[in-house]
Amino acid sequence: MKRLANPYLFGAVVVATIVSFALPDADSFRVPSLARIIFWHLPCAFLTTGLVFLAAWFGLRYLGSRDTRWDIRGAAALELGALFGALTMVTGILFSKVQWGEWWQNDPRQTSFLMVLLILAAGLSLRAGLSDEKKAASAGAGYALFSLIPNFFLMFVFPRLPQVRQRSFHPSETIQTGGFDGAYWTGILVVFACLAWVTFIVYRLRVEAGELTVRAEFADGNREADRGSAAPDRMVRPVPVPPGGGD
Repeated sequence: MKRLANPYLFGAVVVATIVSFALPDADSFRVPSLARIIFWHLPCAFLTTGLVFLAAWFGLRYLGSRDTRWDIRGAAALELGALFGALTMVTGILFSKVQWGEWWQNDPRQTSFLMVLLILAAGLSLRAGLSDEKKAASAGAGYALFSLIPNFFLMFVFPRLPQVRQRSFHPSETIQTGGFDGAYWTGILVVFACLAWVTFIVYRLRVEAGELTVRAEFADGNREADRGSAAPDRMVRPVPVPPGGGD
C-alpha cells in the first residue's frame, strides 16, 4: 500500500481536483456547474475500454501458452475493468439525473453500456464458479477473448448507428464537436492520468498478490507430497526387548 501513498500521486490528485473546480461551467448543459461529472465519467469509460482489450490480449496469451502468469494478469484486468465499468455506470446515472431529470430513462447509450457491464460481471462469475483452477483459467481466458466481439460492437459500433444517435440524449455530439469549453479536455485528461496511475499501481499489486498465492499453493502442495511419501531407507538402531515382552 506504500505505492498508493506516493507523494507525487497525491500531488497529482490535488492538481486534478483544483483544475476540475477552476475550469468554467459548461453552459451548453442543463446544469452547467454539475457537468463536471464528465471529468470522472469519461476517464472511467476510457479505462474500462482499455482493460477490456487488455483482458482479451492476456486471454489469448494464456490460451497459447497455458502460462499461469498470463491468467493472473487477465484476471486482474477483468476485475479492474468491471470496477471501472461500474464507476462509469454510476457516474452516468448521476449525469442522467442532473442533466436529464431522470436516474434512468432507457437511453440507448445507457442500455448498451449496461450490457457491457453485465458481460464483465458474467466473466467474473464464470471464473468464481469453477473450483478447478485450470478450468477456471481456460474458461476465463476464452470468455475474455470472445466477449471482445460483443463489447466492441456495444462500445464502438452501436452508439454510431444513425437511429441510435437520433434517439440518444447522450452528449456525444456535444463532446465531439466541441460543444463545451475546450478547456474541459484539460480536466478530463488530468483526471484520466491520475486514474490511470492509480489503476497501474492497483493492477501491479493484484498481479503480485496472485503470483504469491500461486507460489504458496505450490509450496503447500510440495509439503503435502512430502508428508505422503514413504519414509527413506536408513539404518535403524536395534532396541533390546526384555524377556516376556515387558509384561
